[in-house]
Amino acid sequence: MGFCRGAYAVEQTKSRFLPQLKGRLTVLLLAALPLIFAIVSVAFIVQFQFDNLSRVQLTSVEPILLQARKDEIRDFVQTGRKAVVDLIKRNGNTPRTQHEAREMLRSMDFGADNYFFVYDTRGNGVMHPRLPAMETHNYWDLKDPDGVMIIQRLIKEGEAGGGFVEFLWHRPSTGLNEKKIGYAVIIPEWNWMVGSGLYLDAQQETESRLRESIINANRATRQQILLVSLAAILMVFVGVFTLNLYEHRKANSKVRFLAQEVVRSQELERTRVARELHDGVSQSLASVKFTMESADIYLDRGKTEPASASLKSSIAQLIAAMIDVRRISHDLYPTILDDGGLGVAIEQLGREFSARTHVPVLAEVAPVPLLKREVAWALYRFVQQALANIESHAHAGTVRVTLNFSHGIHLHVGDDGIGFSVLDCMHRRSGLGLTSMRERIEMLGGEFEIQSRPGMTILKAYLPLESLRTD
Repeated sequence: MGFCRGAYAVEQTKSRFLPQLKGRLTVLLLAALPLIFAIVSVAFIVQFQFDNLSRVQLTSVEPILLQARKDEIRDFVQTGRKAVVDLIKRNGNTPRTQHEAREMLRSMDFGADNYFFVYDTRGNGVMHPRLPAMETHNYWDLKDPDGVMIIQRLIKEGEAGGGFVEFLWHRPSTGLNEKKIGYAVIIPEWNWMVGSGLYLDAQQETESRLRESIINANRATRQQILLVSLAAILMVFVGVFTLNLYEHRKANSKVRFLAQEVVRSQELERTRVARELHDGVSQSLASVKFTMESADIYLDRGKTEPASASLKSSIAQLIAAMIDVRRISHDLYPTILDDGGLGVAIEQLGREFSARTHVPVLAEVAPVPLLKREVAWALYRFVQQALANIESHAHAGTVRVTLNFSHGIHLHVGDDGIGFSVLDCMHRRSGLGLTSMRERIEMLGGEFEIQSRPGMTILKAYLPLESLRTD
């Protein structure tokens, strides 16, 4: 009988333990799955924004690199021209001086594939250090495989005071036709067109290095997100098991508490991600990086004036980034809610929106009773998200915000923009902002409604009296 009683006690303990274990696993899933979804969503958004930023950066850097190459070849040709002019002033305009000028230019180069060439204004070859046979022929009708009249274009640019021409040219070191940019000037005393060129492979190599650095930065960002994600998930696991271990006798109350903690942890996580990975700040800092790299290039060449301009531009961009960080910090916790109340905070949002977008905001704010902090916070975020959506997508000319109290809180945000398909948006679940707004209102026991068509969009939020009662 003692054995039977012992076996019965074990079975009874197991029967109590299994439901508890099942409940703990349920709470664990409720806590972990939304966090995992938020982390995956953030990683996807960061990857998408990083790809866009990479394309923008490469697009913006290409003209800077090309201009740097142009400045380099122009300075080289102007140096050669000055040397020839000084030689004429010193020795006079004589055949001997011409011979000395040709030999001087022949000896001036910077690399195996970068050198001076000289033609007269009728297209006759005068001097070519790599292809001496060209010095005895006329090349007026010379064109590259793309049909560019090389000599004619160079002479024309030279006669205009100096200019650039892009063309394909035989590269001595490789034996291939490669893209080249040439710059030419005219020496009128002898009707000479003096020019030089640079092959553009160095620019392509620089772009490749930039692209590789962007890929490495992207990889490092993903690794950091993964580490933070694993730490956050581990913290959720430990927290859930700890809470269940010490408070299993109050399961129902703890489940509600954990649900609130999940919502709070999601809000804190979004705040942290917004503060650390905000796309606007990342783009500004990346722009500063490339601008300072341009200044470094200019300093290496001894060009202090362009370098100074680049550094001043970097300082201005850093100041803008600092202002952006302060604005983001203010948006994350608007103290005006505590100081002035919901109505004042909404009016301030409207003024900031108008100042930023130059779109007028007509705010009709009626007095409302004292609200619980979470209610005021949710309504403030509702208006903030609605204005952000209008700024990003609506192309509106006017925005109207109304807040009134009649058997509950009625809050409407409308615009006269292009509108959107509500069914398609909610069906695709692409409107994360709209989903967040709906969840905030419905979590408080309220109602959320969207009406939209071209020329009119209204977002409506209603909170009944039950949701407004203070504790």
